[in-house]
Amino acid sequence: MTSTAEKATRLQELHAAPELLLVVNVWDAITAKVVAETPGTQALATPSHGIAASRGYPDGEKIPRDEMIAEVALIVRTAGDLPVTADLEAGYGDPGGTIARAIEAGAVGANLEDQMKPLGDAVKAVEAAVEAAQKAGVDFVLNARTDAFLKTDPETALAEAITRGRAYLDAGASNFFVPGKLDEAQVARLVEELGERKVNLIGIPGSIPLKRAEELGVSRVSYGPWSQNVALTALAKLAEDVYAGGGLPADTRKLN
Repeated sequence: MTSTAEKATRLQELHAAPELLLVVNVWDAITAKVVAETPGTQALATPSHGIAASRGYPDGEKIPRDEMIAEVALIVRTAGDLPVTADLEAGYGDPGGTIARAIEAGAVGANLEDQMKPLGDAVKAVEAAVEAAQKAGVDFVLNARTDAFLKTDPETALAEAITRGRAYLDAGASNFFVPGKLDEAQVARLVEELGERKVNLIGIPGSIPLKRAEELGVSRVSYGPWSQNVALTALAKLAEDVYAGGGLPADTRKLN
């Protein structure tokens, strides 16, 4: 069995490689099993929104930290030798303690949101998370996230993201996550200012093609709650078809 330290090193290598790292987010044991067994999977990622929703909570740190960490631990066990990175929102008021708990659960990476808090406060959160990983002796992949493109004026979002990205990377974050619908010019500028294989994106309807993201020097693309929405869309369509007198799609695979 691969150790936590070895998984962390592997996840760092995947982020630094010239090939774009693709992670399809999973939110429970069965989704982790299906994705882990899919050829081409190199790592797993959890979505905070997806895990919260599957347990009956709204997004935004409404799920108790213990429940979130428990689900992450279950996904880690299901993933076997694959490294797992967890979305831990803004750290539940204790970013250092939350990262420590995640490492104990076997996670070797995490997203940490800034929620557009004052920059000084957001940097302190990154520093606390980095310190926790150092104390654990794990080469943890801290993916510091900014909500600049989600919560600020579009005219100033890029400049704000660059400022925050530099600050978080200087504070010890491994990578910088910028969710939102970014165009090619914005992505290119972020990579130019922050470095190749340092910028991570989310795949959403209308986002730039994966091949182009790789060419621009992006490190990773994940899918957040969208993978869960794909599954839920299929479930809703099944219900609609059944109620209309139909049945299972012909291409349905038995995966559990």
